[in-house]
Amino acid sequence: MALLFKAPCTAISYLQKTQIFKKQCFGFDNVNNSNNNVVFSRPRCLVPAVLSMSSTTKPIQELETPGSKSFNIPIMVNGCSGKMGKAVIKAADTIGLQLVPVSFGSEEESGKTLEVCDNAELYCKVGVPFVMGTTGGDRDKLYKTVENSRVYAVISPQMGKQVVAFLAAMEIMAEQFPGAFSGYSLQVLESHQTSKVDTSGTAKAVISCFQKLGVSFDMDQIQMIRDPKQQIEMVGVPEEHLAGHAFHMYHLTSPEKTVSFEFQHNVCGRSIYAEGTIDAVIFLSKKVQSQADKLIYNMIDVLREGNMR
Repeated sequence: MALLFKAPCTAISYLQKTQIFKKQCFGFDNVNNSNNNVVFSRPRCLVPAVLSMSSTTKPIQELETPGSKSFNIPIMVNGCSGKMGKAVIKAADTIGLQLVPVSFGSEEESGKTLEVCDNAELYCKVGVPFVMGTTGGDRDKLYKTVENSRVYAVISPQMGKQVVAFLAAMEIMAEQFPGAFSGYSLQVLESHQTSKVDTSGTAKAVISCFQKLGVSFDMDQIQMIRDPKQQIEMVGVPEEHLAGHAFHMYHLTSPEKTVSFEFQHNVCGRSIYAEGTIDAVIFLSKKVQSQADKLIYNMIDVLREGNMR
């Protein structure tokens, strides 16, 4: 039996009145409250569903053009908790369609909500410093939103401290020794859980360093492994970590095939990202307390500060 979901349109005013936002607090790319309210990227009603969706994928971003947000078409998305339903909601909100704040779904989904905007906009509206790990969305818009709000934030595509340190070392090598690997061929393999549909942002960052070092490589040459059987047999991912892992392998070969280099960084589970997030929160808290002039930081800033756990 399908149920009609309803949701209020007063999320921002509610959040501003709650005690948690009267204190100094930090966002973690997800804001919850007792009424399960969330906010659209523009003032409007809420669409109820189940999961929080804070990132914006590239196809949705490409739909957004200067004159695109002028539609005056109400749209009701039923089954909005499914993958297709969520994709339709995001696409509709991006181009400015008026989403009707009700949806038909299953009984267990009654009363739950789905967020379809970047949480950064909510944090900036209520003045909450936040830490956000994200690879998607409109980066320029994200930074501009934070800068205009004068809110402190740590924003990074990668929260794992050791992985960030490796990326920083690669960037230093690329800057100081450009062309050092000219003529070398590159093979790249990355494996993530099946739910990750996009290519690894970390792999792209490492590849860009290799390109500066003289390696010719197109991003579409990256070998993405999402099949669990291949992940176990070919990549070596432990079965217990199929649902949460990040394996990256880079193989460089000289033109004569007499010299080879291999770089590899494998992560099982998510503790490395959680630990980095906590360090970023501690770092940001100090910046807020000292009223630092700089507002937006990344994980490189956190690493340089030292004194991490």
